[in-house]
Amino acid sequence: MAAAVSSPEVAADGQEPLLGPGGEEEESRDVVESEEHHKSRWRSIWVMYLTMFLSSVGFSIVIMSVWPYLQKIDPTADGSFLGWIIASYSIGQMVSSPLFGLWSNYRPRREPLVLSTAVSVAANCLYAYVHVPHSHNKYYMLTARALVGFGAGNVAVVRSYISGATSLKERTSAMANTSACQAVGFILGPVFQTCFTLIGEEGITWKLIDLQLNMYTTPVLFGALLGVINIILIFAIFREHRVDDMGRQCKSVNSEGEESDAQDTEGDVDHVAVVAINFLFFVVLFVFAVFETIATPLTMDMYCWTRKEAVFYNGIILIVVGIESVIVFMVVKILAKKTGERAMLHGGLLIVLVGFFILLPWGKKLPNIQWQEIKNNSIPRTTYSEMVMPFWSWQLPANHTAEPVGCPITQSWCLNTPMIYLAQYISSDILIGLGYPVCHVMSYTLYSKILGPKPQGTYMGWLTASGSGARILGPVFVSQVYTHLGPRWAFSLICGIVVASLLLLEIVYKRLIAFSVRYGRMQEESC
Repeated sequence: MAAAVSSPEVAADGQEPLLGPGGEEEESRDVVESEEHHKSRWRSIWVMYLTMFLSSVGFSIVIMSVWPYLQKIDPTADGSFLGWIIASYSIGQMVSSPLFGLWSNYRPRREPLVLSTAVSVAANCLYAYVHVPHSHNKYYMLTARALVGFGAGNVAVVRSYISGATSLKERTSAMANTSACQAVGFILGPVFQTCFTLIGEEGITWKLIDLQLNMYTTPVLFGALLGVINIILIFAIFREHRVDDMGRQCKSVNSEGEESDAQDTEGDVDHVAVVAINFLFFVVLFVFAVFETIATPLTMDMYCWTRKEAVFYNGIILIVVGIESVIVFMVVKILAKKTGERAMLHGGLLIVLVGFFILLPWGKKLPNIQWQEIKNNSIPRTTYSEMVMPFWSWQLPANHTAEPVGCPITQSWCLNTPMIYLAQYISSDILIGLGYPVCHVMSYTLYSKILGPKPQGTYMGWLTASGSGARILGPVFVSQVYTHLGPRWAFSLICGIVVASLLLLEIVYKRLIAFSVRYGRMQEESC
């Protein structure tokens, strides 16, 4: 859904660089604003890009080391508790997103941004000290990760600011850049963690403040340092800016002592469209959480991979999918101008549907059965808690020199469900890695355009909360269905959910239009 603005074109060819302020700034030269305001606005948007990047790094920079660190500081912790620690981040974000969003509607956005970042910095410092108490260390780690998630609720503030500080023509590009920064943060977090493993488990100890600098604590302290830098940039560079859908400079309700312009905010938000986008976004995040969670148990059951092999191969796949997603985030900015956001969202959901449909078991060949499971009950099994934890946290227990491979006989479906071929799995990874980023960007872009010039903090908070809820429920859903009913039921249900989403999109398709288009202030160029 692109909107036509009665103003001169940006450039003769209408093109813009894939990522960077250049294309966006060129595109916004036709708006009515001073040069100083224009530069300050885009500097502030770039600070928001950085904030989004650091938020995702804060989640992923320790994810590979949580399990071994938890075992080291508290031997009473088991895999089930690890599941709670992983989920605590999303729970914290789900709680805080609407709160920070509401706050940003009425006060300068610098306030929730600085507080949320400070909470994340403090939580990372707490994580570095969870080894100090003599007991209940696992609960301190749980608290630290929940607080990091709570601080990550500033995602709602970031996206609401970018929505209000960009015109409709700039919105898709800015949202794509935001999502790309988030994806790059998720990719680079484990890379930073890997670099810090060179310090080793023991590292060095600063006895004066009882601080251990090792492969587990240094990443979070590095994350805390990045958070402090982010706070400095927010104070030094970030300024409140607001433009209307056509790019004209407006006063902001978030600037102290100023009143917002009421002329362009007259009219009610289409709450049917708002609820629909929230549901679609929930489904997008839900199916991707299922995709991430199922990777390790599925490949171990189908291809007789050991845990080390599953970690290694799926790690490579995850990196490739991450790079693919970043490329898609950049390309989608150009395609959306020609096809419109609604058509792109529809196409993205179709690609995701095909990706999961390919994963359905076909043929007659059954997976190799893990017969050893019934001969030695001491052999570790793939439990629910292990499936919920990210696959890169899995490790082969030290007291076993070998492990059984194949589909465990305790899963009765292994005896009658055809195997999923490796070609199916790889093809599915590629398609889901293509469809997910399209749906992610288009959901946010459509949502911000539907809300219009009104303050979007609370609405963005609810959208972020719905995504966090999906990341919590997705692993729980797939672990139960996959373990008891098998991949045929699991992926069939996912396909049914995506089909229902496509039907909902068809029903509300004509309502997913920009606020200004809905009230006749702008014309719709393409749908």
